[in-house]
Amino acid sequence: MIDPLSEVVSLLKPSAPYSKIVSGSGEWTVHRTESGGPFFCAVMEGECVIAVEKREAIRLQQGDFVLIPAAYSFDMSSIRRCENKKYHPEDVSVLESETRHGDPLGPADVRLLVGYCVFESPDAMLLVSLLPDILHVRGETRLQSVMELVVSESRANRPARDVVLRHLLEVLVIEALRSTEGVSSSPGLVRGLSDERLAKAIRCMHEAPQHPWTVAQLAKEAALSRSTFFERFSRAIGSAPMEYLLAWRMALAKSLLGQPDHSVADVAERVGYSSANAFSVAFARQVGHPPARYARLYHGASRG
Repeated sequence: MIDPLSEVVSLLKPSAPYSKIVSGSGEWTVHRTESGGPFFCAVMEGECVIAVEKREAIRLQQGDFVLIPAAYSFDMSSIRRCENKKYHPEDVSVLESETRHGDPLGPADVRLLVGYCVFESPDAMLLVSLLPDILHVRGETRLQSVMELVVSESRANRPARDVVLRHLLEVLVIEALRSTEGVSSSPGLVRGLSDERLAKAIRCMHEAPQHPWTVAQLAKEAALSRSTFFERFSRAIGSAPMEYLLAWRMALAKSLLGQPDHSVADVAERVGYSSANAFSVAFARQVGHPPARYARLYHGASRG
């Protein structure tokens, strides 16, 4: 059986090359403005609060993991923060093995492992659009086991520590992306797959992207009425069923075009288009240039 989320994760090719330990003491607030890259945070001990753009703040506790696939603006703060407190550069101290926010001399109220991921897929932004804006995992046994290894490795000074930690963080990111239990997330593929009825329809789209699916057919697979399916899917995924199907077909097409042994006509057939011309028009509208040119640019970049 096709696992849609694993397919997306495989195409994304996540890695976690950068991380650091951050602690907080007393009252502190940090406002971060990012460029849209993926950000993660693992709570090693204590509690804190994270607020992503206009979303409701989340109280994080030990063992929690947060992944923001495309981070632009967010705040992190202590539980005891003063509402009128402003962030100043002097609130940050560099201690022996960690970055400290708030009181540099007080005991740590929270200790975090924070870092940035890299999605190596050339189609990363399109694939990220299929994921939640924020993924908050709590109580996931497998993920907690990996986190314990990450915490242990980050505190030790063993040979090849950085290499081991980098690979553990990659596993941590992948586990978070594919976790469906203990997950609180915004609309996206994770939430859709947690709904048993919707999951059947999503798997159909991934198992047979070449099939000429209609909303009525997908609703039948989900054992829901057409109107109920459309509303439930749109609310959980954040896009209408046909919009999701188009996004997945284009993501798959870009992956296939990146392989030298696939012609435009072959790719068109694999992703559900009756002709190469119809596929080229749809691809150019979605991606910005025709598939043949995309393939040339991709292979040229790979050789460079």
